[in-house]
Amino acid sequence: MHFSESRGQFLNTVQDALRRYDSQLKEINYKIWSNPELAYAEHQAHDHICELFESLQAEGYGDYTVHRQVYSLDTAFEVEYTHGKGGHIVIFNAEYDALPGIGHACGHNLIATSSIAAFIATCEAMKAHAQSMAGSGFTLRLLGTPAEESGGGKVHLLNKGAYKGVDACLMVHPIPLIPAAPTLQGMATVVEGGFLANHKVKVTFTGRSAHAAAAPWEGVNALDAVVAAYLNVSLLRQQILPSQRVHGVIVNGGERPNIIPASATLDYYIRSPTVSSLEDLKEKVLRCFEAAATATGCTLEYNWGPSYADLKTNMPICESYVAAMQAMGHHTVLDDSGQKNALGGGSTDMGNVSYAVPGFHGLFTIPTEGVNHTPQFTSGAGSSESFQRALACAAGMAVVACQILIDDKFAGDVKRYFDEH
Repeated sequence: MHFSESRGQFLNTVQDALRRYDSQLKEINYKIWSNPELAYAEHQAHDHICELFESLQAEGYGDYTVHRQVYSLDTAFEVEYTHGKGGHIVIFNAEYDALPGIGHACGHNLIATSSIAAFIATCEAMKAHAQSMAGSGFTLRLLGTPAEESGGGKVHLLNKGAYKGVDACLMVHPIPLIPAAPTLQGMATVVEGGFLANHKVKVTFTGRSAHAAAAPWEGVNALDAVVAAYLNVSLLRQQILPSQRVHGVIVNGGERPNIIPASATLDYYIRSPTVSSLEDLKEKVLRCFEAAATATGCTLEYNWGPSYADLKTNMPICESYVAAMQAMGHHTVLDDSGQKNALGGGSTDMGNVSYAVPGFHGLFTIPTEGVNHTPQFTSGAGSSESFQRALACAAGMAVVACQILIDDKFAGDVKRYFDEH
């Protein structure tokens, strides 16, 4: 891919900035990784990141505006750098929530660090080239997006207007080295299909309690309904597409063996490659739940969580990112060959953002003995090599962001591709 002059003029400045801020970035990465916090409870991560930019502002290293607890969320933040009036707007998403019991097993410390680094490097590069902009304005934002793992933080932020008027939103996500996918042995970015649309639902069956030994015929067993529903879904899997996923757990199955459970609950994720195909699958799964309620005489209640859309990747952004990464000597590919399916059936609330604004959700590999959502991945996400890989991706994102801010033709290409897809 051709490395354009508009990208090339920023490359050295971006890399110099990352070298200057290496110690601060290493520290913030360790603080997040070593203090894992669950969805909507990421108070330490929120404070540490805000304090970093407040200290940089106080020490004269950047003219940043720091907003804590934004968009009605206690653990969301927004850091902004503005030059002039008007112009293009670019956002970097920072994720920092962890998983229960296994910490940063999806590497959100690296996502936060890469976005923080990309934001700083873009600001530094744009300041260094401000004189050549002939008075043009631009805005850069680092957006703290809590609760990606289950709470749909970006869905909330999107509904509150956090992405309004934005020209592009960028982030990267770590994955393990995948021996079965040779093209994913270095840094990688993939096109659509790597992330599935996702419905989340808790299903509560309500029956009637009774003594399980003395008078079981007087009870209506909610646990029986849960077991029947679980088996129905398991039988359904034979008839769904290989690209679709349905999986769940029993979160409440009763209190004592000698009491017929009057209430029992399942927690399920329903995933499919697109929003439209997800609706068809949803109806099949709901029939599995309803059949269980009918068979046992229970009533049922649905509690829907935030739904995630599939990911719409912006090709001009991908191509620019790959060119920047290759110019720095990093093995990086734009993979639309089907290898993306080796990434599994994960979902992200960045999918919802990608339906609203031009988006980029690149992937980069880290050395680890386990896949995402395992203790082994947690260990890998805390390694120094993983940190360095996150910074390499930050440099690529920063170069792309600079190009969007100064190159109206490229920004137009990004917008045109988004509108057409």
